[in-house]
Amino acid sequence: MRHLLSISDLTLDDVERILETAEALQGVEGRLPTLQGKLVLSLFFESSTRTSSSFELAAKRLSADVMSLKAAGSSVDKGESLKDTVLTLAQYEPHAIVVRHPRIGAPQLVARHSNAAVVNAGDGKHQHPTQALLDLFTMREALGRLEGLHVAIVGDVLHSRVARSLIQALGLVGAHTTLVGPPTLIPRRIEAMGCATASDVGAIRDADVVYVLRMQRERMESAFVPSLREYAARWGITPERLRPGQKVMHPGPINRGVELDGRVADGPDSLILAQVRAGVAVRMAVLHDLLATGAPARETAAVA
Repeated sequence: MRHLLSISDLTLDDVERILETAEALQGVEGRLPTLQGKLVLSLFFESSTRTSSSFELAAKRLSADVMSLKAAGSSVDKGESLKDTVLTLAQYEPHAIVVRHPRIGAPQLVARHSNAAVVNAGDGKHQHPTQALLDLFTMREALGRLEGLHVAIVGDVLHSRVARSLIQALGLVGAHTTLVGPPTLIPRRIEAMGCATASDVGAIRDADVVYVLRMQRERMESAFVPSLREYAARWGITPERLRPGQKVMHPGPINRGVELDGRVADGPDSLILAQVRAGVAVRMAVLHDLLATGAPARETAAVA
């Protein structure tokens, strides 16, 4: 694997290898010497808590050197283009660049103008492949399988890069997907990706996992629902709308009381904090797959 720009870059074998590597690495305490001497650049041009911190921790746990750049306070604030930023930073000879950018296709541009392995940490509303991988990991850990699972993705699918990557990833592993939400927030012709759609929130009752998305108001150019109050009343996930034992996930950040009731977020069937924990192991696995040489991760972890 040269880069991870999209779920389309992965085969089923790639996904299985990354998940197995993450499983081997998740229990490791302290640092592994795997990426000692490697430089990982973290370029975030959009705000992030979970993704940026987990990538940085993942790289450090593999003993990589990490340099982080946020758009605020950098030359980007002075009008420097992404291309010129990348050409400048490429002079430090990074081995990997993790990039998040509001523009679709930005990670591909970074890959064209650098010799580093590039990981897409989110580009516009296009892709977020490592989120999809950690979601698969979380589902498999909780339910013991991926093939044949039924996952209902509820909410603002239209503006969600998480949803696009997850739909692709679920199809790759043989799971079934139903998209639930206001018709205005379900992309047209999305069924071509192999998923079903429903506007009635009752469609979640048949799912093994209910995957909740927030309303991405920062990406909306017009009103897609009458109000957040009405959205919560019609599509918000509450205990009453779930059947016992139904697992609930959310990529964060959560808008409590809008797309997800706090009682569900904090309940025994919530996998939300498990997703956060999985983020470090899965991103370690991705960096390992891109950069490591020598012993497989399972052997390296066993002697740690």
